[in-house]
Amino acid sequence: MSTQRAVNPVAAGSLLAERAYEELKSAVLAGRLRPGDALSVPALAVQMGISRSPVREAVQRLIHDGLATHAAHRGAVVSTVDIEDVRQLYVVREVMEGLAARLATERLDAATVDELRRLLERHEAVVASEFDEQAHVEMDMAYHRLIREVAGNDHLTAALDTIQGKAHLALHSLWRSPQAPRLAVDEHRRIFEAMTAGDPDAAEQAARDHIRRLRTRLSQAVTADPAQDTDRRAVRPIA
Repeated sequence: MSTQRAVNPVAAGSLLAERAYEELKSAVLAGRLRPGDALSVPALAVQMGISRSPVREAVQRLIHDGLATHAAHRGAVVSTVDIEDVRQLYVVREVMEGLAARLATERLDAATVDELRRLLERHEAVVASEFDEQAHVEMDMAYHRLIREVAGNDHLTAALDTIQGKAHLALHSLWRSPQAPRLAVDEHRRIFEAMTAGDPDAAEQAARDHIRRLRTRLSQAVTADPAQDTDRRAVRPIA
């Protein structure tokens, strides 16, 4: 995919590197930048209407997050998906998301309950209306992000920030089921209900069940389409 169609302009002002990073990350997770696409700093800078320096910093952050990598003779490219790596990633994510839900339940307050409820309602509205994949991804990530922020463990938050980005990249690349958003919202609500019931054990189990089901559905999708189960480490050419 050409970067000419992938990213939007970034308004001038402070925190340019941060806004460039958010725009690039959004483009990757929404599939506007696909695995293997080149992340040319000069081309991206032109598209975003900013200088190369903040774009270069943003691309380095993508590499740190596992959403991009360096390819020989090409520079930075959007990360490709390796099936076995994804399977291992989801095993780790299951444990971590469960722990985050447990810790968040123990620290839950009325303001957080209201915020979680609003996120769920907005996510349900997105799924019920004409489907917007980017909005679904943003709502999904925001829900999990809020839980781990409330959990109050900086090390867990940092680890899950990286894992969640790579997990969404894998889902977008390997599994585009129309049922996915509805299933995600239903499972998020089960986590919410356990948390608001003040039951850390049930909250941890609900969160682990959610990630385990994602892993199972992803594996089933790959098995149903053997062409998916190939070595995705190879970088594909730009269209």
